[in-house]
Amino acid sequence: MSEADAMTIFRSTVVALDWLVLGYLIFYCAHYLFQLITAWLELREVRRQEKQADPWWLLTGQVAFPISIVVPAYNEEKTIVDSLHAMLALHYPEYEVVITNDGSKDHTMELLTTAFDLRPSKRVFHKAIPTKKVRGVYESRRFPNLVVVDKENGGRSDANNAGINVARHPLICSTDADSIIEPDALLRLVRPFILHPQEMVAVGGKIRAVNGCELHAGRIKKFGLPARPLALFQFIEYVRAFQMCRLAWNNINTLILISGAFGLFKRDKVLAVGGFSTDTVGEDMDMTMKLHRYHHDQKLKYRLAYVPDAVCWTEVPETHRILRSQRCRWHRGLLEVLTKHKRMIFNPRYGSIGLFGISYLFIIDGVGPFLELLGLFIVPLSYAFGILNEPFFLAYVALLFCYGAFVSVWCLFLDEITSTDRTRARDLLILMLAALLENFGYRQLNGLWRIEGTWQFFRKQQGWGKMTRTGFKKSNITRKASPRSSAAMPAGK
Repeated sequence: MSEADAMTIFRSTVVALDWLVLGYLIFYCAHYLFQLITAWLELREVRRQEKQADPWWLLTGQVAFPISIVVPAYNEEKTIVDSLHAMLALHYPEYEVVITNDGSKDHTMELLTTAFDLRPSKRVFHKAIPTKKVRGVYESRRFPNLVVVDKENGGRSDANNAGINVARHPLICSTDADSIIEPDALLRLVRPFILHPQEMVAVGGKIRAVNGCELHAGRIKKFGLPARPLALFQFIEYVRAFQMCRLAWNNINTLILISGAFGLFKRDKVLAVGGFSTDTVGEDMDMTMKLHRYHHDQKLKYRLAYVPDAVCWTEVPETHRILRSQRCRWHRGLLEVLTKHKRMIFNPRYGSIGLFGISYLFIIDGVGPFLELLGLFIVPLSYAFGILNEPFFLAYVALLFCYGAFVSVWCLFLDEITSTDRTRARDLLILMLAALLENFGYRQLNGLWRIEGTWQFFRKQQGWGKMTRTGFKKSNITRKASPRSSAAMPAGK
């Protein structure tokens, strides 16, 4: 082969890769546009449902189903007491809080015993889901709707399963020990179960970043934006994931994730699929896929829903080290779920979740990071060496950097419509600026972390990684929230 022939083959290969990258970006942007339009249409339907079942009617009308809030707790001594007091003050007619102490090595159990005057419970329960050994079940003398399960350490999923075994109510709300549920959020979250009691299987709420807000007694006293850029960019991510992707998937019954940080499930359906899986760090996405898969395999009519006005607040990481660990773990969890449910990918037997939902995850989150990284190297080099013309390069730059900002700004608009508190004009300007800047560096960092997560997945790396807990200050003191890791994966981006 002559040198000229080799050069021709090389140029053809480079051009083909350039077109592959551009084709992926066009697909990515087209899908985002479809999600924006679909989310807008779905938002209109959600607002109609809000009028059918307002929170005050649900609170006083004796139509709301009883709920068991299941909360796994591991080394939560800094936040557990304040968080529990807030959970026990939610506006809901009938609910219980089931805290599972998952073998904490700090003083979590001692604090629970003292603060809530615990005593051994006579509650009888069936171990429907296998878990690590339960050492004891306790009830509070002060709060009759508080139950504490003390067990050997088995991880988040195992703790959730132990709490589900002990829970008595037909609906299970999954949340975190350091999450802040808005007082009327349960009333809003249960709405789809009231409107569609037979078909509804699981409902997810909206997760928002609490960094920058002022807290008092476990409640949001004043909304504020995160001060640090990393947290601010995550604020945009959460808005985009919940106000566009969740609404869009909700429109075609294709929700790919009911977040473990704030999700409501029918208890009998959770038991039917064997509870939360302990072999993945993406247990909430796995549960969502198991519910889809079970109902399709059994040919049962079902629905999963997202409620944008049911809000739970969680702190997001503010340091590069913790955020990197979180995103690598999230991506490992995603790949574990894709592997476990690979027969659903592009499979018409599973309806829209197979053809669109999990297939979208495979393309955008599984393959996408490698194509984006390839494009960052090959397209500029191709342009610099004259292999690509200027219009091609400008189209690539516009799709990569400008379109993402356009989508994020529209998502902020959708979020403003559904939020109960109005955002100040100054804050909106800061958010719009962040929506532009996140495309220059932060997005690329996330791509690298996903690739690192892929490497960890193939190395079969396990564990959640070490996360910083700074803790709430005492309930009678107002403070600004500080960084802590979130378990709420904004999947479906």
